Amino acid sequence: MSRRVAASNREHRILGLAGIVGLALLASACGETPQTAFNPRSEYANQGLDLFVLIIWMGVIIGVVVEAVLIWAAIHYRRRPGDPLPPQIHGSTVIEILWTTGPVIVVGYILFVTLPVIFGTQAPAPPSSMDVDVIGHQFWWEFNYPNANVVTANELHLPVGQTVNLVLKSDDVIHSFWIPALGGKRDAFPGHTNYIWMTPNSVGEFPGQCYQLCGYSHGNMRERAVIQSPSDFQAWLTSQQQPAAQPTDPVAAEGAQLFQTRGCAACHTINGTPAQGKVGPNLTHVASRGVIAGSILENTPRDMRAWLKDPPAIKPGSVMPNLGLNDHELDVLVAYLQSLK
Repeated sequence: MSRRVAASNREHRILGLAGIVGLALLASACGETPQTAFNPRSEYANQGLDLFVLIIWMGVIIGVVVEAVLIWAAIHYRRRPGDPLPPQIHGSTVIEILWTTGPVIVVGYILFVTLPVIFGTQAPAPPSSMDVDVIGHQFWWEFNYPNANVVTANELHLPVGQTVNLVLKSDDVIHSFWIPALGGKRDAFPGHTNYIWMTPNSVGEFPGQCYQLCGYSHGNMRERAVIQSPSDFQAWLTSQQQPAAQPTDPVAAEGAQLFQTRGCAACHTINGTPAQGKVGPNLTHVASRGVIAGSILENTPRDMRAWLKDPPAIKPGSVMPNLGLNDHELDVLVAYLQSLK
């Protein structure tokens, strides 16, 4: 009797532990998930989600049917006291045909509904699309609007309702551009061009992530899509076309001089100034961005200061070096960069 009680208690503990683990997993799944493909904000994302949901439901139905048959067979054909040895069957042509043709039909149907989506999304973008060059760097994203002569970084601004053609390239290694709310991921290769085109259907900010292991700070290579109304987007585009404002504050003016003499100008461009470097992000209107450092830091004076103080400590493998800036140099540089609206 004591063995039965001990076994029963052990089973209860195992079931209780399984229940706790299940509840923990359920609770974690209910948290905020900004990078989710289940919140589509373009027709490209909708098509991908529709296919995913279809395959999931087919898998659920097949899984339920198979498990039901297994349970029925286990109960119906269970061994009973006094049962003779059952007939020894070494094959069934009907069953073998069924379990061979069944999966072929299922996979064939998935292929049938998937191919039109593949060909549609791989087709050339409509002629009326707005081109945006998307260039991957270690470890940040550059966005170039060639028809407007605007270059920015980390934040992809797009107008709602306008079809956009993203021209994907890489400046160094293989990256993969992915903003789940706008659609599936696609690689950016050095020496090769890929394309994604879609039409955003909702305003808002939607985060993304490089999906291809590209170095030490692959996990720190993020991006953000900012979908705006057409009027707001046009206002943003017009402001980005202006040269950098000359600082009037003495502290910011000192920072502007320091920017030119401390090596920053060799890597960064600020339109309207001698700084024309092409290694790092264009900083002409850096203060207008919500994020910096590959979208891992908020664009605040505090975070900007921390980034300038020691970039490799925040983003290992970053090509931006530690310049050994002292506190005063950090203060004036931050003041200058925060003035570049």
